[in-house]
Amino acid sequence: MARQRTAQLAYSELMGAMLDEDKRRQKARKIIAVLRHFLGRDDLSGLTVADVGCSAGFIADELAAAGAAHTLGIDVDVPGLRKAQDRFGGRVAFCCGDGERLPFADGSIDVLVFNHIYEHVLDPDAIIAEMHRVLSDDGVLYLGLGNRLGVMEPHYKLPFLSYLPPALSDRYVRATGRADHYHERFRTRTGLRRMLAGWFVWDYSLPVLGDPARFASGDVVPGAVTRLPRAAVRTTLPLVPTYIWVATKRPRTPAGPSTTWPPARVPTPHRAWPGPTAAPGTASP
Repeated sequence: MARQRTAQLAYSELMGAMLDEDKRRQKARKIIAVLRHFLGRDDLSGLTVADVGCSAGFIADELAAAGAAHTLGIDVDVPGLRKAQDRFGGRVAFCCGDGERLPFADGSIDVLVFNHIYEHVLDPDAIIAEMHRVLSDDGVLYLGLGNRLGVMEPHYKLPFLSYLPPALSDRYVRATGRADHYHERFRTRTGLRRMLAGWFVWDYSLPVLGDPARFASGDVVPGAVTRLPRAAVRTTLPLVPTYIWVATKRPRTPAGPSTTWPPARVPTPHRAWPGPTAAPGTASP
């Protein structure tokens, strides 16, 4: 039987990549480039930005440096948060909290970042619903989403690991000496579309592949990809390891200039969202 999943309360101590400052800041530059393009602006000035799953705070610090009026970081990773507070607490407000109960008022956040987090949490659907609550009507949600059908699992570098049912994936990581059990739970592109039901979603995966200079992705995009026909690359979308999506509560279109490969709408199922709630203990940032 697969081991029962519990919250990863000290993920930065389990996965050293969370403390690799150069790589985390490189990821942040890609995130900011996508946000700038979608919003059609040079920076994040005047906006309230929250990084959900901030860990040691490198991405949150870059968001603050990009001009955000208020930058917030939230996680359950206490060791990571301590490091983040020590280094960046002067310009980022960090708090220990569960994404299923964000300590923000309804509609109080202009930009949410949820980057490579959903596979780690116990109930990603509940977090997505909570982010819908706190995001402003004109706000944007950046999503870095791992794909279950990506051949090489990104955390343990084992082929087809995420394809397996939990009991077999546990045995696989133990047999290879990578871990005691496999915690992560990825979804396919279809499953991710269901997770974003009721949102309006734009896919930036191909634009990031096709224009690495614009989107600060040269570190992960092989040069040969940019020379392939767009139609050929599009056929690989069900198997790409990571999707980069931007979601909004109301219909919006990317406001930035034309790109080599333009962003594409992602069809998502309809969902009726509840109206604003007066959640006790919440406050505007």
